Amino acid sequence: MKNKYLKGPRSNILLLGLVSFFNDLSSEMIMPILPMFITALGGAGLVIGLIGGVRDSLSSILKVLCGYWSDKTGKRKIFVSSGYLTSSVFKLFLAFSRTWQHVLIFAGLERVGKGLRTAPRDAIIADSMPEEKGKGFGIHRSLDTSGAILGSIVTFLLFRFWGFDFKSIILIAAIIAFFSLMPLHFVKEGKRESQDITLKVGLKNLPRHLRLFILISGIFSLANFSYMFFILRAREFFTGKLSVGAPILLYILFNVFYAAFAIPSGILSDKIGRKRVIVSGYLLFSLTSLGFAFFHSLTAFIILFALYGIVYAIIDGNQRAYVSDLSSRELRATALGTYHTTIGLAALPASLIAGFLWQKVSPETTFFYGSLVSLISVILFITFRNYLNPDYSFAKR
Repeated sequence: MKNKYLKGPRSNILLLGLVSFFNDLSSEMIMPILPMFITALGGAGLVIGLIGGVRDSLSSILKVLCGYWSDKTGKRKIFVSSGYLTSSVFKLFLAFSRTWQHVLIFAGLERVGKGLRTAPRDAIIADSMPEEKGKGFGIHRSLDTSGAILGSIVTFLLFRFWGFDFKSIILIAAIIAFFSLMPLHFVKEGKRESQDITLKVGLKNLPRHLRLFILISGIFSLANFSYMFFILRAREFFTGKLSVGAPILLYILFNVFYAAFAIPSGILSDKIGRKRVIVSGYLLFSLTSLGFAFFHSLTAFIILFALYGIVYAIIDGNQRAYVSDLSSRELRATALGTYHTTIGLAALPASLIAGFLWQKVSPETTFFYGSLVSLISVILFITFRNYLNPDYSFAKR
């Protein structure tokens, strides 16, 4: 009976969703306390920007390389498995950090695992539901974020009611991460022929409309600085234990809305088109950033963190689905890897700029910056929307 429910390509969506559920249960036990852990070890605004940017950017180079290598070899699952294992190991090391420099090294290397697994895993998802990619990515994102919700709740309980310190919570999270490897055993990888391509040729063969979208999404990523600044913004207005507890609860709220809207936004993009959904997400991020700059009451933070979750629900899965739409099946992992690499590389300057503005000018300026750059990406998306159609011929120009 058990195998009955593990047959068919759609089962891969559920299984990979379960892997992400447990992995994010682990990760999100760490993420809401990470900026406070860094400040406790002596890190300030620029340090937080550096660590936040490095975490995304270090993995980003591997994303395109592993996406290309996955297409070339015809293998997906080995990259996914090794990626989750690598992340689990370095989470364990992170628990023993004594300075912010240790956090920089271990938190960065933990993201190497993400670089190994992301593009091949997303290619499996896209191949498993070829006619409903938005729904497939939405289901995966929803399970992923449901784990994040539970992880943040566990952290809040451990800190608030049982008195665990930051290092003990990170150690427990690292142990849980190893359990996320179990569902991978049941993921079925379809037979694929190896591709006689080089990385240069693979990238060159990506269609122009896809490269244009990746460029615009990269510009948006310059606005989308590390989540840690949103947590620190909320922490500024609370005292005592609430200075840790309240940001964790708000981060849980963010993930609740992310999980709740991931599937509906994916289904919506399947029906009305991904361009409309994605550009609305860019615009909503711009408005949300302005809200963080101007408002700082408890009610305002509740609304703003909810909107921040909706933004991620709209953008995260649908951008991946759109890249899959615009790419050929033979180069899908290369395309997804290129996309992830672009937005990942943009994360370092985005977070460094945010950290510099936070520390040298004011926290409000950080969010003004995010709002302005996001608005620029909206304008570019609308201006070049006709060029982003798969059937558009650039020869028409």
